[in-house]
Amino acid sequence: MNHNLLDALNVRVVGDGDRILVLAHGFGTDQSAWQRVLPYFLSHYRIILYDLVCAGSVNPGYFNFRRYSTLDGYVDDLLSILDTLCIDRCAYVGHSVSAMIGILAAIRRPHLFTKLVLIGASPRFLNDEDYHCGFEQEQIEQVFTAMQSNYEAWVNGHAPLAVGSDVPTAVREFSRTLFNMRPDISLFVLRTVFNSDLRGVLGLVTVPCCIIQTAHDVLLPASAATYLMNHLGGPTTMEVVDTEGHLPHLTAPGRLAQVLRQVLSG
Repeated sequence: MNHNLLDALNVRVVGDGDRILVLAHGFGTDQSAWQRVLPYFLSHYRIILYDLVCAGSVNPGYFNFRRYSTLDGYVDDLLSILDTLCIDRCAYVGHSVSAMIGILAAIRRPHLFTKLVLIGASPRFLNDEDYHCGFEQEQIEQVFTAMQSNYEAWVNGHAPLAVGSDVPTAVREFSRTLFNMRPDISLFVLRTVFNSDLRGVLGLVTVPCCIIQTAHDVLLPASAATYLMNHLGGPTTMEVVDTEGHLPHLTAPGRLAQVLRQVLSG
C-alpha cells in the first residue's frame, strides 16, 4: 500500500541538502503552489513534496469519503509517506489545512519534527461563544450553497478574495487548482475543515512552532494567529510576511522564502 501511496499522492523528493524539509500545501492548491519558493531551498535541503488526496492532481478514485471525514486520514497519509521514505527527523511547513495536519502529526510523533512552520493557520474556522477567530455558521452555509449551485462561479469569486493581492498570476494559478478539484470533493473537504476544532489539543504540541501570517488575510483574522501563539504547548514565535492575502507562496514567494530561511535556520 505505502509505495502505492507515494505514487497516488505524487510524492517527490528534490534538492541536495542534508536536512529534510516537508512542504505541504493547503486547500484548493497542490504541490505546484511551492514552485516559486523551491529554488531558495534546493541547495540546503532535501525537500519532500506531495499532494493532499483531495487535490485535483490526484485521481479522485483515491478519495475515500469515510477515511477523510476528519483530518486524521490526512495525518495518516503524511506519517505513512515519511515512514515509507525512512525519514526520522524533518522540518515541516504547512499551509492552511496542512498546518492543522502538521499540528496533529506532531502530537502523535513529536520526535519526528524539528520544527513546525504554520502558514495561514487556524485551530478553528467557526466562531462560538468565547472564540471569535473565524466565521459565523450562516456565512459558511452561504459558501456551501454557492459551491453547490455553481462551482465555477464560486471559484471565480473566491480566488481573488483568498489571494487578496493584486497579483493576477496568483489568482489564475489558484483558480486553476481549485477548478481541478472535483466539486463534491472540494465541498466535502471544506466541510471537514470547518468541522475541525484543534483548540483542545494545542497544548499537547511540544515541537517548536513558528506561525507565519500575512499583513492582511481576509480569510483569517490576526486573532487566529494570536490564539495559536497563546495556546500551543511548545516554544512558539510569530512572523509577519509583508503581503496581503491567504497565499503568500503565490503572491510573494521571495519574501516568504526569506522569512522561511530565517525561521528554519534558527
